[in-house]
Amino acid sequence: MENHTIKSVQEGIKKGDFSAEEIFAHYATKIGLENKKLNAYLSVFGFGQLSARSGSAFGGEIELPKVAESLWGVPCAIKDNMLVNGTIATAGSKILENYVSAYDATVIAKLRKSGVQFLGKTNLDEFAMGSSTENSAFGPTKNPHDLERVPGGSSGGSAAAVAADLCVFALGSDTGGSIRQPASLCGVVGLKPTYGRVSRHGLIALASSLDQIGPFTKNVYDAALVMNAISGQDKFDSTTMPVPVPDFTKDLNKPIKGLRIGIPKEYFGQGLSSEVRQRVEEGISKLEKLGCHLVEISLPHSEYALATYYIILPCEASSNLARLDGIRYGHSAKHAKTLSDVYLESRAEGFGPEPKRRIMLGTFALSSGYYDAYYLKAQKVRALIKKDFDNAFNLSAGGVDLIVGPTAPTTAFKIGEKSSDPLAMYLSDIYTVPANLAGLPSISIPCGNGAESNLPVGFQIIGNSFDEATILRAAHQLESSLI
Repeated sequence: MENHTIKSVQEGIKKGDFSAEEIFAHYATKIGLENKKLNAYLSVFGFGQLSARSGSAFGGEIELPKVAESLWGVPCAIKDNMLVNGTIATAGSKILENYVSAYDATVIAKLRKSGVQFLGKTNLDEFAMGSSTENSAFGPTKNPHDLERVPGGSSGGSAAAVAADLCVFALGSDTGGSIRQPASLCGVVGLKPTYGRVSRHGLIALASSLDQIGPFTKNVYDAALVMNAISGQDKFDSTTMPVPVPDFTKDLNKPIKGLRIGIPKEYFGQGLSSEVRQRVEEGISKLEKLGCHLVEISLPHSEYALATYYIILPCEASSNLARLDGIRYGHSAKHAKTLSDVYLESRAEGFGPEPKRRIMLGTFALSSGYYDAYYLKAQKVRALIKKDFDNAFNLSAGGVDLIVGPTAPTTAFKIGEKSSDPLAMYLSDIYTVPANLAGLPSISIPCGNGAESNLPVGFQIIGNSFDEATILRAAHQLESSLI
């Protein structure tokens, strides 16, 4: 039972080669043996503990419910900033170390109905603030390809769990690249859906206008299967859109010949390592051989994306994290004498350095006299970045179907290498942030290992709003040609 995909687990259960309990036990045993060195999981569940149905329904020759057929009995992992009823949700922070979820996130409820088995909750940068999973209050996660290197972040635990075959698939959240960048560094598939495609209800909010939940998988087909299960409008999340959810697996093998592929000149400039550039350019050549038309495009405001992101995100984080005040839930200072002391001491003791840094930046940018100069101006630049993408995807004006480029500027860096330099760390997200600011879907797939480091390189494909189907189609066929 090694390196299972969703499809192979489903086929095995259906044929009676193994039961859902046996495949779950296999992964639980493997986690027990290997998680100590990786620190990918923060908590582990028992078989059937969180199932919407009895474990006895699994195994042998069974007829699967059509709505759940593709995920029935599949063991998965969940990033620990999503609520799973009755279990601890830490968000990687000491301030929520003992917080027990009172309800299921919508994505969890949907997976339960699909018959998924939850293995456990995975490590992350504190409140999803980071690009390396070094900011977790519970210690860093290590990259399965090299234990001295980071897995990326903030969803590093989920990416590492999939890469190390400690689960079949995992969920992560992506605010500025937190699914795609760790997927790139760990050599797995990571998809950030369109903003509004997947409900954020039950996701511990970082930046509400940027956050989006998506899957980590071992191949593109599996990503399409998970998207089928978790997508759709939700009455508990007013930002979800009433857009039909197609079967994302349906057209994966439909030829991509004739698709117009945009190559932004801004994504291949200074700062991109030579080994990443080489592998990404090889991937672009493969697309051309598959019949795609390559078009050089410009996204002129992309150079301002990172600066824009690091004003908008801290402002929204400052607002969202104000609820953690030591009164309603989370850590509360034991020896505080006044109400003001409860607030100050609880937050000082509970938050780590990165949340404190971003909360202070956001509070400053939102303060009287600075709101217009920082936050309002950043939102105006965000609109320009979105307009660049709108122009690029305008087919009637000679635009393109998809935009491609690198996911991350380098392969996985060493633990501690950038932790003392926040600006260097923030540059890890330089190619992923624009898609979040514009609310666009984007995927990272492995495109080989770097010639120098022999570590995974990620190939990013960005699509138009709610066009995950075309992204998945192109990614699936590129993936097949790269094998």
